[in-house]
Amino acid sequence: MDETRDTTGWALPIDAHRLLLTEDALCCAGCRPDPARTVLVESEAPLEVPAGRLRFAGTWHPAAPWRGRLAGARLLGLAEAPGPWLRRRSLLGAALPLACVAALPGCATPAPPGPTAEALLARATPADLHSHAGRVILSRMRQRPLEPVAAPMREGRMRLVALAMVADTPVTHVTPDNRIAPFRPPAPEELAAHGEAAFARLHALVAAQGLAVVRDRPGLAAALAPGAGPAVVVAAEGADFLEARLEGLERAFATHGLRHLQLVHYRVNELGDIQTEPPEHQGLTAFGAEVVRACNRLGVVVDVAHASFATVQRAVEVAAKPVVLSHTSLTNRPGPRSRQITADHARLVARTGGVIGIWPPSTIFPTLRAYAEGMARAADVVGARHVGLGSDMLGLLSPACFGDYRETPALAAALLKVGFSTDEAAGVLGGNYARVLAEVLPA
Repeated sequence: MDETRDTTGWALPIDAHRLLLTEDALCCAGCRPDPARTVLVESEAPLEVPAGRLRFAGTWHPAAPWRGRLAGARLLGLAEAPGPWLRRRSLLGAALPLACVAALPGCATPAPPGPTAEALLARATPADLHSHAGRVILSRMRQRPLEPVAAPMREGRMRLVALAMVADTPVTHVTPDNRIAPFRPPAPEELAAHGEAAFARLHALVAAQGLAVVRDRPGLAAALAPGAGPAVVVAAEGADFLEARLEGLERAFATHGLRHLQLVHYRVNELGDIQTEPPEHQGLTAFGAEVVRACNRLGVVVDVAHASFATVQRAVEVAAKPVVLSHTSLTNRPGPRSRQITADHARLVARTGGVIGIWPPSTIFPTLRAYAEGMARAADVVGARHVGLGSDMLGLLSPACFGDYRETPALAAALLKVGFSTDEAAGVLGGNYARVLAEVLPA
């Protein structure tokens, strides 16, 4: 029977008068809405939607394969009341035309930063918790040439990036539905050998670009000092290269300058379970706990991005120092393969004193303004002190609203416009990650 009903969800535009309303925000272009959890929304008037979880009212009809169809729909506003950061200005005042939301990044060109944003950049030390800039990833297939990193960083005043090799590429691939997933088990020593080659490519890029490498607290202070050039923290996305041997971590620390280790990636490895595959270990393994303790002893940041909730729960219990979750965003109900996290998931990281890096897929944040609002929503949950920038530069399968370090000034302006104070924005831009590095790195 047809009835009037309110429905909430995340908008996926189809055209000016229709959209799909999904229970979970889609985290990348490879995500496909689950018909059983998706409503087709139709409106006689052109639809204009802001970023965020939305509430629509209309007449409900059955509409296979979708959960239903909402006809004659009208937007009631955001489904959730904004917290302290988002209350500082009107969310609906930031509404974007539907055509802009559906387009690729760049459809709404940000205005040049004004004097306040320039003052923020002058005092901030922008830092990225997770980057593959320069095409640093060692591909399983055709290898692309390395690309510039230092010049975009200088032009955008990005000071420091966690530059990450990827540990599991020999045994993962992009699926027909545009996801990354494992497709075979590794051969003995295969991922250890790949790790050596991947670190070598990273250092070749660093040398070619003249980038400083941060290895300890004095090096961090030098990298963040006024007038310093662009610098990197050597990172690994996945600890698969260890092949369950702790001595591999000692070697990567001493030989390759590893100072930021993400425990898992797109393969359930010897350390623990991941968000995008069925669990095998029911969380962090005993070896994973050993690695966390060894990272704390050596001075390596522990990164729990891609890890399942149970894996993160155990990792933060074991950790004696702050941990980070370098690239994600928040949602109320992540899907079974979603890389987004809940508020409780984020709080686990924040309780260690750590930082959650918000990433910029345009499927979630179509503009820099929307991206800044996503950071503000995270601050509503864990506090601005525990929010950072995790661009996943050149690592996303979808376009990104922040895809070039030259856009850092525009992001700084957007953070101020959505309600962050100058001090808070400076922390989100990089100060919060720098604080964690200063607590974790060797003296």
